[in-house]
Amino acid sequence: MAIIKSLLDQDLYKITMQRVYFHRFSNATARFEFRCRDESVVFTKEMFAEIDEQIRALDSLRFEKEEIEFIGDLYYMKDATGYLEFLRLFRLNSDYIKIALSGEGKLSIVAEGPIWLSSMYEIFTLAIVSEVYFKHTKSGDLALGRERLSAKIDAIKKLDEPFRFSDFGTRRRYSLAWMDEVIGALDSNFDRDVFSGTSNVYFAKKYNLTPMGTLAHEYLCLGQALDVVTIANSQRFMLQTWADEYRGDLGIALTDNLGSDYFLRHDFDKYFSLLFSGVRHDSGDPIEWGRKMLEHYKKYRIDPRSKTFLFSDSLDFPQAFRINREFYGKASVAFGIGTNLTNDTGCKPLNIVFKMVSANGRPVAKLSDSPTKLMCEDQGYVTYLKNVIERGLSG
Repeated sequence: MAIIKSLLDQDLYKITMQRVYFHRFSNATARFEFRCRDESVVFTKEMFAEIDEQIRALDSLRFEKEEIEFIGDLYYMKDATGYLEFLRLFRLNSDYIKIALSGEGKLSIVAEGPIWLSSMYEIFTLAIVSEVYFKHTKSGDLALGRERLSAKIDAIKKLDEPFRFSDFGTRRRYSLAWMDEVIGALDSNFDRDVFSGTSNVYFAKKYNLTPMGTLAHEYLCLGQALDVVTIANSQRFMLQTWADEYRGDLGIALTDNLGSDYFLRHDFDKYFSLLFSGVRHDSGDPIEWGRKMLEHYKKYRIDPRSKTFLFSDSLDFPQAFRINREFYGKASVAFGIGTNLTNDTGCKPLNIVFKMVSANGRPVAKLSDSPTKLMCEDQGYVTYLKNVIERGLSG
């Protein structure tokens, strides 16, 4: 039975980024690589065979008419008629993805080709790997998962201050069925001013939720491989391209791709700080980051209460509650909570990623505010990139 039953079963930012790739970078190519950050995890031959079969089965999927209509009805997609026609014709092609298993049980997956195609494999691949792994290891307890989910719902209801969160849990979910149960429970327990939506477009459509998402690190990384701009100015160029495409919509900026200090000093000037509706935290200490963002907006005489601070870095609810208390009333605070919602069943979730490592034949890197999140095999390029940042910060 297919794990991925719809091309909508992925995070919204894959679609919003694909639109920009289609319109503005259609000739760009990219290479994405899978990595399991936990070296103790071993994949068996049986797991590998099912993962391979599930990924090949993606070739048969197409965007259905009503799915394209759902995307087209999003207010920022109503003028994208050419892109919507592209979706009607779009399909994945397993010629562009290679899967292998080492003798030690290490899984290798590489997607390489046009960026508007290779990028789309990320979420599907991670969801497939996670579900197959837990199906074979039988390490989850759904009864325990329901108890924990009920406790989270009760804890949210007891909060004194407003709290707003979305589901961001597609990539490392326990299973499609469990994610469905989780979102159904959240939908039935909370109004939209508390449970504001999900990054998963399939479930947004099913439950009449707002699909949540803007752009990911890969989009900013692409700028490092373009001839039209220097690496030092690549993020500024990509932010402007995004603004040109969406004309002020979908304005949540990632700050940490080359480190938040560089982003704030070199890229996110008053123009972008006014234009973008907020910022997203995805690495480093969230309290320190939030305080830094408050000072940044105040420096430009922008009321931070008019801006969204979206926290999304490996959160659980106690962490989110603590952050919410710190910044409530100082900014418009929101949370994207992923694995702790969709894979909290008593087993240890897989720490897996599927990241862009090169584009247009050139290495790219996300440095982030957490060194452990670095994913680039070209250490010479990493050294060069860090030197670019140091010059930008000292200039």
